[in-house]
Amino acid sequence: MSNVTATEHPGMPRYALVQRLLHWLIVVLVLLAFTFGGSIGYFEFGGLREMFGAAGTDLIYTTHKTLGVLILGFMVVRLLTRLTFGKPAYATPLPAPQRVASQLVHSLFYLLLIVMPVLGWLATAAGGFPVSLFQLELPGLISRDDALSETLFLWHQYVGYAVITLIVLHIAGAMHHWLIRRDEVMQRMSLARRRAAG
Repeated sequence: MSNVTATEHPGMPRYALVQRLLHWLIVVLVLLAFTFGGSIGYFEFGGLREMFGAAGTDLIYTTHKTLGVLILGFMVVRLLTRLTFGKPAYATPLPAPQRVASQLVHSLFYLLLIVMPVLGWLATAAGGFPVSLFQLELPGLISRDDALSETLFLWHQYVGYAVITLIVLHIAGAMHHWLIRRDEVMQRMSLARRRAAG
């Protein structure tokens, strides 16, 4: 009997630990950003003021902007780690259509999760509002332009819808690998340690 204990399964290549940590951290940040952003979009400024008052509304907006800046920063770090550590091979090779679809979804995630906070940053600055990271006000980068701000916010919203679509596709793909193919693809990004058989 093998004396291998709680080690990673030798047939299951995984992303580097820093990549896995960044993945799940960004997942949490994105879910929180959509929660706050969805509340802002649904209730709008006036509705939030009625429910939460001025201080509560300011906190919601500041939190959403802070989450966006954090997502942008961590996505840049994640891109650098991807370039540094690369991508592990699949323990079981994927069929070509699935491989192409997976690559497309992941590439779009990288692109849109950088583009979306940049649009939010510029839209906020163009509207004459502070770009916040917690209590720190960051440079706006562009001058005030209300018409431009409205357009940028609209594109920020459109990109958000695209990200939601990608999330649904990503989850559907993960469930396909977990429940149908049972090929342990999900373990590539897992933080849990697996006990090797035997």
